[in-house]
Amino acid sequence: MLRKVVSIAGKAGLYSLVSQGKNMLIVESLADGKRIPAYARDKVMSLGDIAIYTTGDDMPLGEVLDKVYAFTDAKTVDLKSFGNDKEMRDYFAQILPEYDSERVYNNDIRKLFSWYNILLGAGFTKFTQELQSAEETAEAEAKE
Repeated sequence: MLRKVVSIAGKAGLYSLVSQGKNMLIVESLADGKRIPAYARDKVMSLGDIAIYTTGDDMPLGEVLDKVYAFTDAKTVDLKSFGNDKEMRDYFAQILPEYDSERVYNNDIRKLFSWYNILLGAGFTKFTQELQSAEETAEAEAKE
């Protein structure tokens, strides 16, 4: 499912891929359900293609979101509760202690928590499982 959720550079929020046209995608906002076109010139990134730098292998975003979900007991992350960036990094280090603090920037962590809150509000609960089931469906369709 995360493969069908996209982020568009320059636009706030997350979008669900609805349809594909010539030189554009039709996406729907997860926040308010409004549909907009995303053109070929827009930088569109699928959440299924994003990973977080760690001291070992990079960790897919779905796995990180599952860790956040487990750590917060399925509650949203209050970004305003962090007094400064160090508090936010310390909180993130409790969730993912092996993250690479030199290559993961404060904005990356803030965006991750913001995306987590949006996805949680849209009804997502098992991020890795939903990603794997979407990949398995795509593979099954390709074989037919």
